Amino acid sequence: MWKTRIPPVLATLAVFVGAAACFSVQAQADADDLVRDARQAFVRKDKAKLANLRSAVLDARHPLATWVDYWALTVRLPEARQDEVDAFYARWPGSFVEDRLRNDWLLELGRRRDWPAFNREVPRFKMNDDREVTCYRLLAEHVSGKDVRDAARTAWMAQKDADDGCHQLAKALLDSDRFTPEDVWRKVRLATELARLKQARQAASLLGDSVATAVQDALDSPSRFITTRAIALGHARNETAALALARLAASDPAAAARLLEERWAGALGGEHGAWAWAQTAKQAAVALRPEALEWSRNAWDTLKPKLRSQPDWSDETLGWHARAALRLGQGSEKWTLTVRAIDAMSPEERADPTWRYWRARALQALAKPGGAGDEQRDQARSLLKDLSDELHFYGQLAAEDLGAVQALPAKPSAPSAPEREAARSHPGLQRSLVAFGMGLRSEAVREWNFSLIGMGDRELLAAAQLACSREIWDRCINTSERSKSEIDMEQRFPWPMRDEVVPRAREAGLDPAYVYGLIRQESRFIVAARSHVGAAGLMQIMPATASWTAKRIGMPYRPEMIADRDTNLRLGNAYLKLVLDDLSGSQAMAAAAYNAGPNRPRRWREGPVLETAIWIENIPLHETRDYVRRVLSNATYYASLAAGKPVALKPRLGATVGPREAQAPAPDRSLP
Repeated sequence: MWKTRIPPVLATLAVFVGAAACFSVQAQADADDLVRDARQAFVRKDKAKLANLRSAVLDARHPLATWVDYWALTVRLPEARQDEVDAFYARWPGSFVEDRLRNDWLLELGRRRDWPAFNREVPRFKMNDDREVTCYRLLAEHVSGKDVRDAARTAWMAQKDADDGCHQLAKALLDSDRFTPEDVWRKVRLATELARLKQARQAASLLGDSVATAVQDALDSPSRFITTRAIALGHARNETAALALARLAASDPAAAARLLEERWAGALGGEHGAWAWAQTAKQAAVALRPEALEWSRNAWDTLKPKLRSQPDWSDETLGWHARAALRLGQGSEKWTLTVRAIDAMSPEERADPTWRYWRARALQALAKPGGAGDEQRDQARSLLKDLSDELHFYGQLAAEDLGAVQALPAKPSAPSAPEREAARSHPGLQRSLVAFGMGLRSEAVREWNFSLIGMGDRELLAAAQLACSREIWDRCINTSERSKSEIDMEQRFPWPMRDEVVPRAREAGLDPAYVYGLIRQESRFIVAARSHVGAAGLMQIMPATASWTAKRIGMPYRPEMIADRDTNLRLGNAYLKLVLDDLSGSQAMAAAAYNAGPNRPRRWREGPVLETAIWIENIPLHETRDYVRRVLSNATYYASLAAGKPVALKPRLGATVGPREAQAPAPDRSLP
């Protein structure tokens, strides 16, 4: 339950928040302008202007003085002293900016190699979500004599960007023989596979200049390297040749396969040859090539038998081997190869709903008739039963595979008056609302999310209701989704602007639940949403698509109209209906087209006729694959809420996806 009084550590913040009520309207507007000016000065790294604005905003006692103080100190953090940082903590205890500055300061202390100060700070880091800080922490522990080998290897392998902390950690452990050269090569292979080439080069530098040069050549010019330089290399030949083949496979898997067949599979030997085949098969699977399954078999067959249960391949690679088996496999082999790839994944990856679902399906298909298959069928049913209680695409499928339709959770009691008041008076949520009102969305979202840390279900429902009441729909939905046992589906799947959205959907000939499912995924109902690629509005329409659609439906249109809510809805619905009709009425393919353009799902549907769920699982783009699942799952939940009873997902999917039928109309190639 919420406490109804503000904790003492937040008293300073409460003074600033409460002071806003004392402002005249003009004084408030002037102070808001100062904060906006400070934000611009921060972007420009204007230290002098920030220092002046900081004083003015603090004097004005603006609710977002915390942020201006943070910006002013952050721009000069490399020369800051510990006492200045401590004074900042004291001014804003318990706030987001206190913890955000601690994150920044820990990185600075790590770069300074000031381990005593770092060790004093790190236990107080509340978010504890920065991987480079984790690497610095492990490095500090290593310096103090602790054995951090296993944790360090895990952190380093999970590193996403080439940073100082994780690189220095790896260097220190390699220098002290806690890491081996094989650990480094494993990192180089993983980074290469994930196209993190800067990271691969950084790791290779740990093995000396000659290795670093060879790796760079293999990554930069793989075809030339494999035909000229690789043969002449000494002990690094197998590693660098395998890297070059993997890089070549990323652009031309057939060429990589040809080189493997002609020479390199035998020359590389078991483990390296298998890895090169695994990467070639993965890239073929991503490209939906028909050879993917054959090359996957080559990879597994090249492995030594003792390594086949746990090959040194990434979860990403194993996932694509499973997808290739689902897409191309026939009979029992389809399911045998699928389950083999899933079982070789890390425990964390195997626990993902995707692979739990497909493993259950594989076990069902492979179970022997009669009593001999009862154990496998029971195991499959257990996996599906556990999934069926989870609110997502695979939970819905699992319930329907068991012969039921997933039931909606019982609606919890509404937040009480004290719970609502606690949410309204929470200093972090108050600051977030002020930031939203000023158009500082990035700061507002971070304040809001930090404020949710440690909240229980009732607190989360009250905070979500606060966001809903202010029509901040993304925070309403995201906050409600955090509750574990008390689940308010109407809060998670709200119906904003119903009087506008539903008529536009019906006017276009679309199911309103499908449209709501798409908008929820596209913009979270943020009318002014704009993506980094320029998509705008509720339905996130690209400017060129909006102009084309307006012309197609005969609607007067000017570019600035894209941000108008009603115009955006009309154009978005019209375009969605056009792609739905062009793609045989398949909601799955239409959602993919809406996200990735219609030409891609046209290509992706070629090949074998697939169960729709398998077709979705084989969408090459992770973003689009996840998008399609979420849109269809969202639509099903909206349909259930509208009907007042559970509605099935599978009818929305349709039975199969395959090539366009010969008698079907030709595709509309003008669709953008």
